[in-house]
Amino acid sequence: MKMHDHIDPRPATRGEGGPERAKRVEGPGEGLCIARRPCPLTRIVVVVVALLLLLAACHSGEKEPEVVVSVKAAKAERGAIANDITAVATLAAAREATITPKISAQIRQMDLVSNRAVRAGDVIALLESKDVGAQRAEAEAALTEAEATARSTTSGSVPLTNAQDVKAVHDAQANLDNAKKTLERRQKLFEQGGISKKDLEASELAVTTAGDDLRLAESSAKLHHGVTNPADVTVAGARARQARERLANLDAQLGYSVIRAPFNGVVTEQFQFQGDFANPGQKLVTIADPSTLIAKMQLSAELASTLKQGDAATVFPDEAPDQSFAGTISMIGRGADPQSRSVAVWVMVPNPRGVLRPNGIARVVIGAQKTNDAVMVPSSAVTLDATNAKSGTVMIVDAQSIAHEVHVTIGARSGAKTQITSGLKGGETVVIEGNYGLPDGTKVAQ
Repeated sequence: MKMHDHIDPRPATRGEGGPERAKRVEGPGEGLCIARRPCPLTRIVVVVVALLLLLAACHSGEKEPEVVVSVKAAKAERGAIANDITAVATLAAAREATITPKISAQIRQMDLVSNRAVRAGDVIALLESKDVGAQRAEAEAALTEAEATARSTTSGSVPLTNAQDVKAVHDAQANLDNAKKTLERRQKLFEQGGISKKDLEASELAVTTAGDDLRLAESSAKLHHGVTNPADVTVAGARARQARERLANLDAQLGYSVIRAPFNGVVTEQFQFQGDFANPGQKLVTIADPSTLIAKMQLSAELASTLKQGDAATVFPDEAPDQSFAGTISMIGRGADPQSRSVAVWVMVPNPRGVLRPNGIARVVIGAQKTNDAVMVPSSAVTLDATNAKSGTVMIVDAQSIAHEVHVTIGARSGAKTQITSGLKGGETVVIEGNYGLPDGTKVAQ
């Protein structure tokens, strides 16, 4: 250690004999220190230690205050709950038709009908039909002629032929009878030698001829009655029916020239206009009935397997997000898409006020696998082990306002409610705010 002389700069105090010299000692640990009196740094350390000891002495006999955490709680309830499945769907009219002409003709009259409400039977367009009208008049005249011929055949020709056949048979029978009587007289005369053999043979020939004439008349009458007359009647009737069918076909053609709405609805699209030439199969207009819509969506096969027809659903349209519409599942596809492995699901949505529009987009929430007597808690009360986990924890509050951690298993989720399948029985008080990171055994205030 090296010693240096140092003159104290402070003025000397009384009794000290004036200024005196002091020794400054420079050591390895302290830097500079004034000999024969305490260092200022040392005095500060001593004061701090003393204060700490004093504070420790003051608090050594006091009890630490109890910590109370403010939380918000709710009751675990029992009731019905279903697992909510949410999907985006396209709205389509349950009944929609694209109207096409059935004949080729120019559109004679057609207004601008897009977005127009129509009722069943309302006229949408008129097609040119003068040529069809002329053909109908001709067919009507042909029908009149055919029906007259049929009536004449049935009521005139056939009865006349039958009468003529009867007369011919009677005449032939009379000739035969007369020829036989003549033969009998001539046989007697021949036996008596009154006539020659030649005259007798002539009478025998006359009898044979009269018999042939009778058989011919009878065969002719039978043929007319069994074949010819019925055939004539059939042909006449067929011609009359043919004429009627021709007329009916032309009436249909005229009817096709007037295009009407098939049901109540709204014209959603118009493809042709007045003056255009319409052809069969070419689109004219599309009509949709907006009173009932179908929300069409695609769900995974796993989710679709949990659904059944009749399950309740709620539809939230994008065009009216503040409104909701109740619906039911009407169809679940039996086959899955080969690429996406998704299944088509349809939800029938009544739309009596017409708020929903066909071809719109909506969010659909389906309640699947409904459980009637389930333990439910607010979803905020559950802290899951992982995002998609089925297990987690719930903080329950006992009668002494102490929070305890309970491990639970969850089931269905519906809105702000979560089903607890194990861990709770219902009626417990659960923490719904302030539960995250809350230690087990903490005293809480609700």
